[in-house]
Amino acid sequence: MSQQGYVAAPPYSQSQPGLGGFSAGFGPPNSSLHYGHYGDPNSSYSAPQPGMLKSTVPFGSSAPVGPPPPSTHQISQTNIQNGPSMPGQQPHRFQGPPPPSNIGPPCPPYSQQTQPAYPNAASASSTTQLANQLSSMQLNTYASFQGPQLPPPAQQQVALPPGPQVPPPAVNSLCAQPSLPPMARQDGIPGPVPPNPNLQQLSGQPPGPGYPPQQAKYGPQMAGSQLSYPGAFPGGPAQLSGPPQKKLDPDSIPSPIQVIENDKASRGGQIYATNTRGQVPPLVTTDCIIQDQGHASPRFIRCTTYCFPSSSEMAKQARIPLAAVIQPFAVVPPNETPLYIVNHGETGPIRCNRCKAYMCPFMQFIEGGRRYQCGFCSCVNDVPPFFFQHLDHVGRRVDHYERPELSLGSYEYVATLDYCRNSKPPKPPAYIFMIDVSYNNIKSGLVRLICNELKTLLDKLPREDQEESSAIRVGFVTYNKVLHFFNVKSSLAQPQMMVVSDVGEVFVPLLDGFLVNFQESRSVVINLLDQIPEMFADTNESETIFAPVIQAGMEALKAAECAGKLFIFHSSLPTAEAPGKLRNRDDKKLLNTDKEKTLFQPQANAYEALAKDCVANGCCVNLFLFPNQYVDVASMGLVTMYTGGTLYKYNNFQLDADSCQFLSDLRRDVEKKTGFDAIMRVRTSTGFRATDFFGAIYMNNTTDVEMAAVDCDKAVTVEFKHDDKLSEDSGALIQCAVLYTSVSGQRRLRIHNIGLNCSSQLADVYKTCETDALINFFAKSAFKAILSQPLKIVRDILVSQTAHMLACYKKNCASPSAVSQLILPDAMKVLPVYMNCLLKSCVLMGRPEIPTDERAHQRQLVLSMGVADTQLLFYPQLLPIHSLDLKSDVVPAAIRCSEERLSEGGAFLLANGLTLFLWLGVSAPPELIQGLFNVPSFAHISTEATSLPDLDNPFSKKLKSILEHLQSQKPYTMKLVIVKQREQLEMLFRQLLVEDKSIYGGASYVDFLCCIHKEICQLLS
Repeated sequence: MSQQGYVAAPPYSQSQPGLGGFSAGFGPPNSSLHYGHYGDPNSSYSAPQPGMLKSTVPFGSSAPVGPPPPSTHQISQTNIQNGPSMPGQQPHRFQGPPPPSNIGPPCPPYSQQTQPAYPNAASASSTTQLANQLSSMQLNTYASFQGPQLPPPAQQQVALPPGPQVPPPAVNSLCAQPSLPPMARQDGIPGPVPPNPNLQQLSGQPPGPGYPPQQAKYGPQMAGSQLSYPGAFPGGPAQLSGPPQKKLDPDSIPSPIQVIENDKASRGGQIYATNTRGQVPPLVTTDCIIQDQGHASPRFIRCTTYCFPSSSEMAKQARIPLAAVIQPFAVVPPNETPLYIVNHGETGPIRCNRCKAYMCPFMQFIEGGRRYQCGFCSCVNDVPPFFFQHLDHVGRRVDHYERPELSLGSYEYVATLDYCRNSKPPKPPAYIFMIDVSYNNIKSGLVRLICNELKTLLDKLPREDQEESSAIRVGFVTYNKVLHFFNVKSSLAQPQMMVVSDVGEVFVPLLDGFLVNFQESRSVVINLLDQIPEMFADTNESETIFAPVIQAGMEALKAAECAGKLFIFHSSLPTAEAPGKLRNRDDKKLLNTDKEKTLFQPQANAYEALAKDCVANGCCVNLFLFPNQYVDVASMGLVTMYTGGTLYKYNNFQLDADSCQFLSDLRRDVEKKTGFDAIMRVRTSTGFRATDFFGAIYMNNTTDVEMAAVDCDKAVTVEFKHDDKLSEDSGALIQCAVLYTSVSGQRRLRIHNIGLNCSSQLADVYKTCETDALINFFAKSAFKAILSQPLKIVRDILVSQTAHMLACYKKNCASPSAVSQLILPDAMKVLPVYMNCLLKSCVLMGRPEIPTDERAHQRQLVLSMGVADTQLLFYPQLLPIHSLDLKSDVVPAAIRCSEERLSEGGAFLLANGLTLFLWLGVSAPPELIQGLFNVPSFAHISTEATSLPDLDNPFSKKLKSILEHLQSQKPYTMKLVIVKQREQLEMLFRQLLVEDKSIYGGASYVDFLCCIHKEICQLLS
């Protein structure tokens, strides 16, 4: 990169075209905010010079990595070339986009010239249209991807050197170092990939040429590949002084797609055994078979780093958040072993007397097996006589492999009455379906659709594997301004309706006959579902209540003494006179002011109190919203979030276009594996503890995470903090215990254990980071922070912490290099692109075009997401489907999310877990169009369709199977949006091309990397 790009571009403390959206500098003056515990300002950096807006705040993220590098890898200006590799060099590592397929003619590049440019601020009319489309299509705009990286050979260093013409300038310049000969690995130029780039480094190779050993608290010097940037960064204003600048080649900066593909190549399809403490698992994007051999599967727990710094001083220096993302009920695929259930009868689970940790592989048996030492608190406990077993010659119990709690990372215990409410065995849970029968829902056909679906869906209620039928009972309520309860007792010939019109003091008018077993009361229930649409067919009531509906459902569960779920189908702002009445408070004038945070807070206190009551009574609320305008998701969704429920939203619901998406979501939710009335406790070994929790949870105290229900898609992100020094020998141990009621009404404990390493070397911490988990942590902590802080401060903190983490690496772990070189640890090389995607998410970008409800909805979804879901949301998957190989089952490799990867003659599928776009270039081959849509040409394609026609040809079948595969792995049904190049809808699609500059002002990946580099230079200068 030529240094005049830095000299002449405007200072980064001013807003400028390249960095729209991050106006007025990247840091609040003298701010000392941070989200991670270790974000406080750090003495090891010199203070910023006066005049620079610097935030002394962090927010950090990184990705996993492998063995220490063999030698310094570096690329300088001199060896960036497009010809064949020079002798002694390894082949280039990043491939360009895949060649166009044999379907149709080769595709011309999709260049800016062939297409109307979108100005930075869209014109008024197009912006309004975009806002309308956003709300009608429930797009959760923006996305980004994080890919942790498995054992790569070296800590990767990305250098931004100058062009050859000018000598390196002072501090702010970017300069190249001379390249090293044979082992240099080029990371970022198109070309063939070596057979397995991740396995290039063999253990036992000598380390790189002489780096001096480090002082005590730093890790060993890490070598790394330094990637040079030819030319200057674009993005400054046109009137740049100095010699003409070269444009930065996007192929020369780290690619998330390459990181993901490399991990798949080296670890995909293999068995990953969890038998080693602190090992970095394959990325969430890599399919492999996980074998539990003593530590919990990464499906259940992923960490931001698998090696904790041994002291809080080290942690503060690196500012890498120490966190675990725990998904306790994650789905275990059929080819892996399900969790074993341990039953000790009336004695119950064996626990440490002091810290109450449950028996697990970290307990050490001593004195011939008569006692054991707790791995968490070191207390020595007696072994109960019934549990005694002799030890073998290495001190291990002879029944070690026969007991899940001694040999596995995850297992379940059957709980005793001591673990039940009021010491009574729980009853099986109940599902209550509560349908808004106001004018809009009757007129749209929604009520009839729901009733028809329930007739078949109730046969599929979840049950234990060994049971014939489900033990879950069901009940039905309809409402508008009043509540209607239905008696569907099996002995009745007709269902009976009871009306509760006093919505201020809700009571349940019947107990016997309200909650029933569907199989026993089938004929009465079917009769009721037939009658409901007719009963309210002539209604003209348009006002609705909402809080009393939840209250009624909770009171019914409380009276029946069971936990359960409410399924509420609702369409409008609750304006009827009743508790929880809401007004329309959507105010665009609050955007980008200190009061913007109020838009994410509930407007009525009634909902906070209601949420607390629901959790206390094990009542989980699932909300299906069908709004035509603002409904205040921040208030209406609050109870859903606190109770571990899910909020689904279908804007401007149309029966023909949206039924498939809604019914698919409803079916999946009713059938999914769920634990009810749950409490989670996270215990740790001495020296550190869990301090912060993020998720669809409620906390009454500082340790117990309460969830009225927790399903297979919900994850809780837990942050840890040092209390003391950690020992490198014993490591850092974590045990997560979830006490819950199963679908059959059995009280159980689900235990997940994981052991992490500890090190006094910073390099070890950086080497085992996982970027995907870091981004999950940053997204949740930022989305929680916006309730109390202005958005600008939250964004500044994210940028600042990213810079701090990378600056600390460069200062303490990388080989000595010019101050102007950008050096990224291999495990964090895609951290900047992911962080930029998070900053551009609709939640953190206050723009009038984005409906407030969309932002509140996406905020709520992300807070309960696991690592795989945040990964896809923030960096979507872009697949070139014109190059499908119809003979194989392989899905085409994804490409980077940027407009320049598209081609006019191609068709591309883009998925972020919430929406699915099919983009068609204007020159897409007619045979491709005929094969997919059964129409003769591009002009005949209708963008109204939300599904592809069922056609009997190989191309259509293959694409349908890809769509099904993408959908099967995600918790939400993605609505298909068909986009034709150069038509209005394309603006929505472009929002998800996250490496490009956003029309809402977010920076491009290249510009953001440049900005982070400048922040790092200032921290280190």
